[in-house]
Amino acid sequence: QVQLVESGGGLVQTGGSLRLSCATSGIIFNVNTMAWYRQAPGKQRELVADITSGGSANYADFVKGRFTISRDNAKNTLYLEMNSLKPEDTAVYYCNLWSLRVDRWGQGTQVTVSS
Repeated sequence: QVQLVESGGGLVQTGGSLRLSCATSGIIFNVNTMAWYRQAPGKQRELVADITSGGSANYADFVKGRFTISRDNAKNTLYLEMNSLKPEDTAVYYCNLWSLRVDRWGQGTQVTVSS
């Protein structure tokens, strides 16, 4: 079965940085476009960034220039480097297949940015 384990979140001040990791199993990682999503309380889940199996990345406008998505296909692991964090980045961050073909989510990792 699909397993997605996010880690690396925490509490940081505005302007701080965090590096999130997502360990995966149960998917053919090296052929899937992977993505980071986030959900703030009372809001819909939104796409943050995605990366193809070959390493081509795409970013939502609200994180462009601040976040970097990457992957290690040998480790079946997805990463999100977050810099210049803002309070509006506060959310639970999830990794998943970009296609969301399977409605299976990990526990997410909480990112809280204080002012």
